[in-house]
Amino acid sequence: MYRYPRELVMAYKVLMLGWELYPFNSGGLGEACLGLANALSKKGIDLTFVLPRKVDITVDGFRVVFADVDEDILKTLGAYTTSPLWSHIINRDELPPDFVRAAFKYAEKMKKLVKKQKADIIHTHDWMTYPSGVMAKSYLKKPMVAHVHSTEYDRTGGYYPNPYVYKIEKEGLLSSDRVLPVGGFMKEILVKNYGVDEQKIRVVYNGINEDFGKRLPPALTKFKELGFKIVLFLGRITLQKGPEYFVRAAKLVSAYNPKTLFVVAGSGDMDGYMMSEAARLGVMDKFLFTGFLRGNERNQIFQSADIFVMPSVSEPFGIVALEAAISGTPVLVSKQSGVAEVMKNILKADFWDIEEMANKILAVLKFDALPQDLKWESGKEVRNFSWSRAADEVINVYDQLI
Repeated sequence: MYRYPRELVMAYKVLMLGWELYPFNSGGLGEACLGLANALSKKGIDLTFVLPRKVDITVDGFRVVFADVDEDILKTLGAYTTSPLWSHIINRDELPPDFVRAAFKYAEKMKKLVKKQKADIIHTHDWMTYPSGVMAKSYLKKPMVAHVHSTEYDRTGGYYPNPYVYKIEKEGLLSSDRVLPVGGFMKEILVKNYGVDEQKIRVVYNGINEDFGKRLPPALTKFKELGFKIVLFLGRITLQKGPEYFVRAAKLVSAYNPKTLFVVAGSGDMDGYMMSEAARLGVMDKFLFTGFLRGNERNQIFQSADIFVMPSVSEPFGIVALEAAISGTPVLVSKQSGVAEVMKNILKADFWDIEEMANKILAVLKFDALPQDLKWESGKEVRNFSWSRAADEVINVYDQLI
């Protein structure tokens, strides 16, 4: 179907609802929201991005407004607090718990905010924004898009999904006019576990910022000078990301290559468990925990690593794998990830198969030709995954709905 150049078409007014926006983010959600919003605005979309609370943020190309949700609610939990942490924070007898109450408080604040907004479409990002999106759709009488970066089934690995969050997710997804998962693996979850009509699902793979991967002085140079190989885990340390499988594979790798350093960059409710598992297996001395990294620190740690490993139990996409590839780092991901569907020049293994994972890590560390080929081919391939391409696909969805 022929489409007029975007500059010749009246700009759509998009009311985009998010929970976080880079650099005020706890993970990939805020990065993805900023990347997509920037790309859409460059294509002529008149975009207003709503955040639940005021932060000191400056962006180009689109407006940011704030719903002013109570600070005491929002500071309790991040966007993706997981079930093990809930039990330490909330009283399970209290209904609704804070993280759910915050989502509904967001929707309540939107009642006032939406009266000042004009929009052709409402675009929501994940469960925290669905109640607000449904409310805005009802008031504005405009179509709603639900962008799905993660589901409760992904975050819990399919074990005991929180019923409050699941209910919000399902109601929001069923109320939306289009559902945009970030991978085909997630599409199957939406159809099977949420009853979403396959006809209204459009997979839109994530992109990567064009300036990521710029060459910077690498980190951990002293270890490299001493002859250590570096295996990197970077991400939230939660059940979804499979940290225990990384540690168990590390045990196997270190038995064959003792001069291997396993770097864990991130934070989460399983960081203590990950450390104790490394101690239990007798490899704690092989590990370095850096805490949460952002910006140039991420870039530098990628460029120091000999291989990046993402052993996720259930990963809707995995932008971090694109970041590793564009930084010139060989990549190993679980087959249970969206990025495994679309990237050919990366290594893959089932998250639970620690022997295959260890064998592929060791191959990269031992044979010079393999990592060179992976760097070259994946580096070329990753250039296809731009936010501009993702924005074109989203605009096509807007065209269908408006």
